[in-house]
Amino acid sequence: MAGPINKLQQLMIITAEECGELTQVCSKTVRKFKTIEEANDQTNKKAVENHKKLVEELGDVFCMLDLMVENGMATWEELGDRLAVKRKKLEKWSDLIND
Repeated sequence: MAGPINKLQQLMIITAEECGELTQVCSKTVRKFKTIEEANDQTNKKAVENHKKLVEELGDVFCMLDLMVENGMATWEELGDRLAVKRKKLEKWSDLIND
């Protein structure tokens, strides 16, 4: 019988699980809605419910990122640096970032 998992294992496993749950909500959002406007339509019950679930999962992942920083796995500065790198790539390869 295996013993309880340690703090590192908990941190990694729970983070991975939360990322998986966010992935699932993102996938369902793509299947349910054709545009950002449709997904954000606060008069559409399905969109409101989806938004609530998306915010839940984004918040859960954000919590795990915060715990990663709290436990020394990364710093907010390192994450901010990486954010800048990724935004620069997206400027080139997608239309998500407006010049």
